[in-house]
Amino acid sequence: MVLETEHRVNFYDTDTMAVIHHSNYIRWFEIGRVELLRAVGITLGEMMEDGYVFPITEVSAKFHSPGYFDDVLIIETTPTALTRAKMAFDYRIMRKSDRTLLVTGHTQNVFTEKATGKITRLPAKYFERLAKGLE
Repeated sequence: MVLETEHRVNFYDTDTMAVIHHSNYIRWFEIGRVELLRAVGITLGEMMEDGYVFPITEVSAKFHSPGYFDDVLIIETTPTALTRAKMAFDYRIMRKSDRTLLVTGHTQNVFTEKATGKITRLPAKYFERLAKGLE
């Protein structure tokens, strides 16, 4: 499964040269990841209400080309790993108008108990939906 999400670059996402500041790409990885989970029927709110969170344990980004104020971006999110204890995603962020690749990236999350912060195994309620949706 690969999910594409659109995002328009706001003025506050840029530096004084109207180039996207590098820190924003990490936030946009999250937008892609949250939208992918939503597409398979899982919301963060539901998981948190059930006592599960999944903090980032790894993040990387490689910058290929600059993006600019008012560009419409495509955030391409691809799941790359899923176990009952962790999940990982790869990302490609491109300018929509010409499909220029701006950034590639990767994140890994571990499932933890919200109350204790300890790594846990995701229950079938979520794991089965994730596994089916990410096929």
